[in-house]
Parts: sequence; structure tokens; C-alpha cells
Amino acid sequence: MLMGNSLSLSDWQWKHDLISSIQVGIVVLDRDFQVKVWNQFMQNHSNITEQEIIDTSLFEHFNEIDPDWFRAKAQPLFRLRSPAYLIWEQRPYLFKFLPSRPVSSASEFMYQNITMFPLTSLSGEVEQVCLMVFDVTDEALSKKGMQALNHKLQQISRIDGLTGLYNRRFWEEQLELEFKRSRRNEKPASLMMLDIDHFKSINDQYGHLAGDQVIRTLATILGHTVRETDICGRYGGEEFCVLLPETSSRRARLVAERVRHQVQETLVHFEQRQIQFTVSLGLAELNHTIQSPVTWLEKTDQALYQAKESGRNQVRIA
Repeated sequence: MLMGNSLSLSDWQWKHDLISSIQVGIVVLDRDFQVKVWNQFMQNHSNITEQEIIDTSLFEHFNEIDPDWFRAKAQPLFRLRSPAYLIWEQRPYLFKFLPSRPVSSASEFMYQNITMFPLTSLSGEVEQVCLMVFDVTDEALSKKGMQALNHKLQQISRIDGLTGLYNRRFWEEQLELEFKRSRRNEKPASLMMLDIDHFKSINDQYGHLAGDQVIRTLATILGHTVRETDICGRYGGEEFCVLLPETSSRRARLVAERVRHQVQETLVHFEQRQIQFTVSLGLAELNHTIQSPVTWLEKTDQALYQAKESGRNQVRIA
């Protein structure tokens, strides 16, 4: 047993009471992983009494514990007398218990940190190991909530509020990364810029709310037309940019034409009115003459300008 054979009955009683009353799970296992100590915490949360589990294998009662994995985890304790730790970030729980407050808790199970340490007998050998089971559900949920909030704030900082696409700042960061990656890997990449034709007229005729609806419609078309690996962003106003990794200008033109045709065939419904619009698109493939992301963007913008000067609703390649 945990306390050794030399303890008097009174010594054992108060130490047993202490182990039972502590708000931490205490489990002692022998080399065959049979349970030797099972305190009140473990009884309360497992609904398995001390009488039911003592001198039986731990694995008989908890199917969620993989015996091979657990034996491998425990071997250093027996051989090297080294403690081991399991934290909830790596493994949410060892024992699948309900949370301490199942009604009010936001978790379906108890998150646990586990400390495992060797118990040395009077002969100096490690014959047993002790597991301490800590309920860290509140801490885990708090941290997960903070992580989720930080992730949400990070997403908000990247996303354009009107369209749901990346905003200009984050998109430009991706442009720089893709420029470096493509130059390093010597793989093609293309950049596409597009602009809504006569957008001022749409605002003047139908109002700015209708203009916003047109912008949202274009963003939806882009999301449905380009690949998941392509990076779409609202560059400003009615202007959009799309990064096309590992894409030649010839293939990028096919994508641009799909976007152009889809836009041309789409009617925007706003307050019982139908609005039709078109876009002009410019393309530039990254090559050895382009020495910076800014230059790449400028060449694409020049191609877009040519498309608009040549009559709009068309694609031009730098």
C-alpha cells in the first residue's frame, strides 16, 4: 500500500482520511497496473467504489485508456524513477469523467492534468506508481475561450467587413509572401486585379446601398470562381485583387474570363430593381524582370488600366 507496512492503525487511518478528503484524484497502481489506492475523488467521479476496483486491472474499468500507450508511458517510472506528466493541451483527459458542474459547465467532460510519480518500497525498488488527477476544466475552458476570442479578433483584423474577403493590409502581406515563395521555388504565379465598370454611375443611379450590394455580389462570384488556394482581397472601393499561386498568365486568363462572364450574366436584385454590371481585369505573371511585390502590383494595375481604356468588360495581360 501507499503508506508502507510499518504504519500503526491510527497512523494509517488519518492518512487514509487525508487522501480521501483531498480534492485531487489519487490512484496507486502496481507493476501489473492493478489498483491499490482509489480515493474518494476517484470514487465520486467514476461511480466506482474502492471495494469494486481495488486489486483489479485499471484497464478493465476504463476503455478510454489504451493499455499499450499507458504501459509505455509508465515504464520510465519503474525503470528510471522519472515522473511523467500529462497536460490537457496534449490529451484532454485520462479518465473520461463528467465535469464537476455538469449542468452549468460548457464542457462535456472533465479536462485533466495528470502527474505520475514512482513510489519506492523499503527495499529501494519501485513497485508502485501514483497518479494524481487534477480537475482543470475551468482553466482549460478559460484558455480555450481566450484562444477562440484571439482567433476571432485575428480573423476580424484580416477580413473586409463588407465583402468577407481579405482586407488590403492582410492581402498585401500575402502578396509579399507569395512573391518570395514563387521566386524561391522558381514556380509561376500570377496576379489579377479587377474593377467594377462605371461604378460611380451605379451609385448615382441606384444609391450607395445598391453599390454595396454590387460589391458583395462580385465578392461572392470571386469566392465561387477561383480555387481555394487562390487569395482574394478587396483592395479598395470597387477594386479587387486575386493572387494565383503556381499559375501562368495563360491559365490565369482562363480564370479571369470565367469571372468576367459570370459577372456579365449576373443580375443584382435590389429593392425590386435589377442591376447588371461588368468588370475589367488586368493580369501579370511574375517573371525575372519583376524585382518586388510593388512592381508586380504596378504591372497588374497597368494591365487593368489598359482593359478599361480599351472599352472595359475585358481582360488584359501585362
